[in-house]
Amino acid sequence: MKIKTLEQAHKFVLKVKVCLIFGSKKSTLPSLWDMVDLPGRQPGQKGWGRKVEAIWAWKNELPAQFPSEIFYGKLPGGLAVLMCTQYLREEHYPQHHKPVSDCGPLARRAYELIRRESRTTAELRRELSTLGGVSKSRIDTALVELQVTLNIVRSNAPGLKTDTWLPFFEQHPEFLSDD
Repeated sequence: MKIKTLEQAHKFVLKVKVCLIFGSKKSTLPSLWDMVDLPGRQPGQKGWGRKVEAIWAWKNELPAQFPSEIFYGKLPGGLAVLMCTQYLREEHYPQHHKPVSDCGPLARRAYELIRRESRTTAELRRELSTLGGVSKSRIDTALVELQVTLNIVRSNAPGLKTDTWLPFFEQHPEFLSDD
């Protein structure tokens, strides 16, 4: 199956249940990258090329257009994935959800800010960097920790151009009964 459209990508994710966005030597999971049959950046072309642009857009569009079917998140190690919500419910969530209290101090602080009001990555970096000695890298690591432990999720609101974070349960209240 070679993928050229959002609809084909949708069918692929539902078929494989979980896939990486881009391939990785750290994982044996299938990747959307390996299945997409669109041209890469051509010599002299500006931007990323159609393949990267499509995949980058689909990672947000699939969960936004099919929120009851597809979830975007992170695996341990920070690998970005798309998965069907059935897999999320039956396999991934029970194995990977951890309470915020089990996360590091910076992740807990980031969560408190997000819990009060959804924030973009840039807003979180700005607010958390005022703590002193907190680098962009440490903030990004804290955000990945919160995604891996299923405490925050990227908002599926249509039309968002930047990553906007909100508590996992706000977007997926059906999991509240599991905690």
